[in-house]
Amino acid sequence: MKFTIKINSIKSIEKIEGFWKNEDYKNLLEEFDFTDADSLNETEYQEMLLMAITDFEPDEAAEIILKYKLSDKLNEGQITNLSHEMLEDKVAEEYPDISMHYPLFNINQLLRDAYNGKFPSTIASVIEFELDFKEQITITKEIVLRAISDLLSDKSLLKRLFQEKLDSEEQLNDADSIIWELHKMADSRYQIISSKYWMDEEDFEFQEFSGELREEEIGHT
Repeated sequence: MKFTIKINSIKSIEKIEGFWKNEDYKNLLEEFDFTDADSLNETEYQEMLLMAITDFEPDEAAEIILKYKLSDKLNEGQITNLSHEMLEDKVAEEYPDISMHYPLFNINQLLRDAYNGKFPSTIASVIEFELDFKEQITITKEIVLRAISDLLSDKSLLKRLFQEKLDSEEQLNDADSIIWELHKMADSRYQIISSKYWMDEEDFEFQEFSGELREEEIGHT
C-alpha cells in the first residue's frame, strides 16, 4: 500500500501533559500520608503533592510512586532496586523492558519536579507529521513506526536495534513501547510522542518519503 509521510515539526519536552490525572494526585497524596486531600480544590492537588513528596527521602518517595503506578508489573524487589537506580540512571531510557519507559519517564519527571532536579533529566520528542495512504486505512502505532522509520538515518539507534523487525512481516509489538502516544490532529495530520532516546531530531535523514508497505506489514490488529 503506497504512502507518503512528511515531517512538519519536531520539538523536545520534559513533561507530558495529561499523564497524571487529578485522581492520581489525590491518591498519591494519601500514599504520602496527606490526610486532608478531600478538603483541597482539585487545582491544588499537584502543588500539595510536590510538597508532600519532599517530606520523604528521594529513594523512599520514588518507591512509593513506583508501587502506586507499577505494582501490577514489577515485583517488590524490582521496585526497590529502581527506586535507588533512578537517582543516578536514566531508567526511562536504560531499563531493559522498554514497555516500562513511558511510565518511568513520567514518574521520573514528577520526582524531578518535587526535588528541583535531583533526579536525572529525560526528554521526550513530539513529532507532528502528515501521513497519506492511497487507500483507506486505520492508522496505528505500528503503521506509523514502519512509515516514519523510512525517514531515519541508518545510524539511528532505532534503526540499528529494530531494522530486522521493521523489515519483517511479523507484528511489530514494540511499536506500543516506542511510540508512547499517537494523536490524530486533522485528516492526514498526526502527532506522536516518543522518547528522544528513540527519535531525536538529529536522527532524521529525510523530511519526506514516499514508499510502500506490504499488506502483511500493516494487516495486524
